[in-house]
Amino acid sequence: MLNRKGFTLIELLIVVVIIGILAAIAIPKFATTKEKAYLAAMKSDLRNLATAEEAYFSDNIAYTTNLGVTYNTSTGVLGPTIATTADGWTGIVGHNLTTKTCAIYIGSTAQAPANKEGEPKCST
Repeated sequence: MLNRKGFTLIELLIVVVIIGILAAIAIPKFATTKEKAYLAAMKSDLRNLATAEEAYFSDNIAYTTNLGVTYNTSTGVLGPTIATTADGWTGIVGHNLTTKTCAIYIGSTAQAPANKEGEPKCST
């Protein structure tokens, strides 16, 4: 009688196939999780922009398109593009790792995709 120890080629092949199936299920879920993180960073930056704009307004009784060093974005966030309006301002940001954009507005001039004043919203 031979005393063999170890795994057969079939057993190893089955394990590799199972790991491949699990990876095929998990990888797309991680991709959407990363996208959600990018959107959260953009929304957070827009909330910080709103705070910075209101602080500027408190000091100068006007909104600005240039906050200078008083406002910085997160890593990878592009913008913001700020425009003043008759009674407020609009702001839009993007991210270098997604094609989606997020916007916010204060006043009566909406900035798509935002549809509620003061609430950051991202494109779908």
